[in-house]
Amino acid sequence: MPAATTPVPDTERADLLETLGTHRAFLRHTVRGLTDEQATRRTTVSALTLAGIVKHVAATEATWADFAVRGPAAFADTTPEVWAQEWVLEPGETLVGVLARYEEVAAHTDELVRTVDLDRTHPLPEAPWFTPGATRSARRVFLHVVAETAQHAGHADILRESLDGQKTMG
Repeated sequence: MPAATTPVPDTERADLLETLGTHRAFLRHTVRGLTDEQATRRTTVSALTLAGIVKHVAATEATWADFAVRGPAAFADTTPEVWAQEWVLEPGETLVGVLARYEEVAAHTDELVRTVDLDRTHPLPEAPWFTPGATRSARRVFLHVVAETAQHAGHADILRESLDGQKTMG
């Protein structure tokens, strides 16, 4: 029997959940049927791999979802070294494991979309890519996760087509 979920109270939240679900499905569909060797193969001049993209998207979504709740403390462990490790499978990691982690992250984010105050804001941490003193609402965080997922699903589609000619769409 499927686990009960919190009802979605309004159209905006339903739209966010549907859009997140759609782009996540594109990304998961793109890596369907791959071995770990295929999923970690570089198929373009880029260093990107399909497994690395899924791992990165899961890590990014988890961090931003945490930010929606805790604010800038969510970025406390974000270093260039940690970020670089998001893109590669470590020894013992598998595509199946990365996809399972992504499912856990997605379920947690979906619950937050259903329940957090979308107008709640937090200051962004200091970083060269953020305007000093800027804030983000939970709403904007979830929109960012949609954009990040969609962008990387497109990257993954190119890598998959380069690998074996398969396409997510078309």
